[in-house]
Amino acid sequence: MNKEYSCGAVITQGQGNRLRVLLVRHNAGHWSFPKGHMEQGETREETALREILEETGLVTHLDNGFRAVTVYSPKPDTIKEVTFFSARPESGVMRAQPEEIAELGWYSPDEAASLLTYESDRTVLNKALEYLNSPRS
Repeated sequence: MNKEYSCGAVITQGQGNRLRVLLVRHNAGHWSFPKGHMEQGETREETALREILEETGLVTHLDNGFRAVTVYSPKPDTIKEVTFFSARPESGVMRAQPEEIAELGWYSPDEAASLLTYESDRTVLNKALEYLNSPRS
């Protein structure tokens, strides 16, 4: 059995009823969060930051207090583990990576939930929103 690893983030800006979530629509047509495959020698955090920058043009800060992992089988002989962090944009100019991303944008949590293609991503979104809305010291 082959194992693949990908990492990405639920990227948000704003607060309360102004909270927005960044989604990407891949050229293949599905909506998701920015993410991608780990490269040799990278940590999960490094992978997430690199993939976010490549796919969106944004430099982000990861909140290491949140981590959600999904596991699925994209092919009969493969198990894929995807680690998601929570992140906030720090700098950069938002632009889609044309080789992979058809469009990207900021959406309300409700809009994001309805756009996300996969149920597992909706579960990650709900966990991230719960984390972001919880009191932290």
